[in-house]
Amino acid sequence: MSVNIQLEWTPNPSTLKYVVDTSLLPRGAMNFTTRDVAIEKSPLAVRLFDIKGVTGVMLGTNFVTVTKGDEGEWDELNDGVMLALEKHLTDGDVVVKPEVLEAWQAASAVVGGGAMEQRIREILDAEIRPAVAMDGGDITLDRVENGTVYLHMQGSCAGCPSSTATLRMGIETRLKEAIPEIVEVVSA
Repeated sequence: MSVNIQLEWTPNPSTLKYVVDTSLLPRGAMNFTTRDVAIEKSPLAVRLFDIKGVTGVMLGTNFVTVTKGDEGEWDELNDGVMLALEKHLTDGDVVVKPEVLEAWQAASAVVGGGAMEQRIREILDAEIRPAVAMDGGDITLDRVENGTVYLHMQGSCAGCPSSTATLRMGIETRLKEAIPEIVEVVSA
């Protein structure tokens, strides 16, 4: 079975987003910042880390965001990523190990914290994460301490020059509007 892959530029000059016409994850995103972590969890991420210059891989529901380091050139890296994605997905190879996916889904279903954390997660899931995913990124709640919201920025959001503006002018404004007790929003 053939797979369609579309390349999309992101606001982060160090990342590219590859949209595929097949489901990779049922929801959310999985972020891999090292090949060693990928080996334990995702054969697809390992395959992408094996491409010269790839320093990060984030899997979304129907996209992959690849982060490039100083080594390697975009032209070569892009060709390698496109070939690896096409081969892996066309062959029907495992994207995430089944036992890892099952544990990840169970863990993401268990939501801790109080009412404020639940409301933050609702806003993130309904409004912010879908918009950020369009740019090849993901944002998740780490914790709330004394009115400060700590968020994990992943994929194209990690290291993006405009991420501070996104946090301050977008996410912080929206969360403070809904939850006046929030003092500030920062990257975890």
